[in-house]
Amino acid sequence: MKKMQQKHSGFTLIELMIVVAIVAFLSMISVPSFMRFLSKAKRAEAYMNLGALYIAQKAFHAEHGKYSTVLNGPGGVGWKPEGYTTGGANERFYYTYGFAGGQEGQSYFTGKLNSPASDLQQTQAGQDSFVAAAAGDIDGDGLADILTVNQFNDIKIVQDDLA
Repeated sequence: MKKMQQKHSGFTLIELMIVVAIVAFLSMISVPSFMRFLSKAKRAEAYMNLGALYIAQKAFHAEHGKYSTVLNGPGGVGWKPEGYTTGGANERFYYTYGFAGGQEGQSYFTGKLNSPASDLQQTQAGQDSFVAAAAGDIDGDGLADILTVNQFNDIKIVQDDLA
């Protein structure tokens, strides 16, 4: 009688190691692109909130004839970021928004990136003009991404954390 030969199917250890090496290489290439994508998504939040802050300031100016550094509370423009609670790491938004000086929850709102209000130094509000800011270290390198909006709805990147 003839012996039946058994066929073994599967992958050798070398083949599996080559596949793992290829996957690791592709991951190494794609992670920086993915991190940049996440940073840009965080910046999109800042554009949206600065646009909303601009609208609130314009409505306040139409009613009171001046702009204000008080965003929320008595005498404020009636604006705060969506979902704001008390500021800091537990917030649902990333950037710190508002005006330097003043008080948390009134003149500025700290997002989960915990950027200090001192990053909002270029801000001011007066009779005929205002400049409000958003700041956040979106890529964790110690340099804040700072954007401003003014009475003309010009949103500018003052300090680019993605550069």
